[in-house]
Amino acid sequence: MNLLEYEAKDEFSKHNVAIPKGSLITKSTQTTQAVANLKPPYMVKAQVLVGGRGKAGGIICAKTTKEAQDAATKLFGAQVKDLPVTKVLIEEKLAVRRELYVSITIDRFNRSYIALTSVIGGVEVEEIADQTPNSVIRTFIDFQLGIRSFHAAAIAKKLGYSGNQLVELSSIIQKLYQVCVDNDAELVEINPLAETQNGHFVALDARIIIDDNALFRHPKYAESEAHALSSQEALALKNGLTYVKLDGDIGVIGNGAGLIMATLDLLNFYGGKPADFLDLGGGAALEAIKAALRIVFDDSGTKVVLVNVLGGITHCDDVAWGIVEVAKEAKAKKRLVVRLVGTNQQQGQKILGEAGIVVLDSMEDAAKQAVEFAAGAQL
Repeated sequence: MNLLEYEAKDEFSKHNVAIPKGSLITKSTQTTQAVANLKPPYMVKAQVLVGGRGKAGGIICAKTTKEAQDAATKLFGAQVKDLPVTKVLIEEKLAVRRELYVSITIDRFNRSYIALTSVIGGVEVEEIADQTPNSVIRTFIDFQLGIRSFHAAAIAKKLGYSGNQLVELSSIIQKLYQVCVDNDAELVEINPLAETQNGHFVALDARIIIDDNALFRHPKYAESEAHALSSQEALALKNGLTYVKLDGDIGVIGNGAGLIMATLDLLNFYGGKPADFLDLGGGAALEAIKAALRIVFDDSGTKVVLVNVLGGITHCDDVAWGIVEVAKEAKAKKRLVVRLVGTNQQQGQKILGEAGIVVLDSMEDAAKQAVEFAAGAQL
């Protein structure tokens, strides 16, 4: 489960990690009261679970109370990447000398936590690793020892700090690890961690992902999980589906995470960009199949829907009926590419054929055709 920025910062504050002074509001009329104890300028930040909020217009700098009021009004009446804004965090804008990246996450291959740090902050770590791979410092964490002071000091030294700054940064790294452990987190991230003009460090942004299997130990967040979801994510959760929104224009539905990952790889190989990852799982009932198709069809950013099913305990004829029904009722007509093989394959292909939907046997051909359709073929 992803926490909102203000929730993650609450956890940081409990562990004495410095955060900007700020206030959370739930309606624009609270803006004046919220900024009364803050010093201008302000950062007005939509609390939504998406990456790249700034580029999407979800973070606005305001120099005055009036500008902060206007920014809050604008955000509460808007959506950021299709998510409605119901909460806004207003913070003091700090004078920053340098931005760092600091995170603790899980290295599943090595079965351990790992600290990822970089002197380049403010951008996604994948982008940092891709453009300047040597700038990312990777430090594996022994699960029995955790991060000791000498481990953290070594990281801070590699980031170029010494003296009091090394001590302060080392302490933050240790506290970040404790946030991770206390919250059963898969990821705890500060991006950016600001070195301010007075030489101290402040977490300008915060991100925590709690392991879903541990939510029973964090009832406060478990109760609010559904409220933080988009309508698509909520529908997926209700029907026991695994759904992840991506940034492309080809929606992908399959049965099994491995099969879908292979499909995403093929789309990327042929030059396509996936828009949705939706896993039906094994033996999905007809209603769950229809819900999966509705989720992807309703995604405004999706031009093409690619269904890739290898039927085992999932029956191809159930998938076919679901495709036909949803395709007929969908308000937004989209290109369909279907690869359907396995249990009841002939029945499923017959159902689709009678509905005028072409079915392919090859996963490669299906991926290639989806990319071609997304590139400009019209209905």
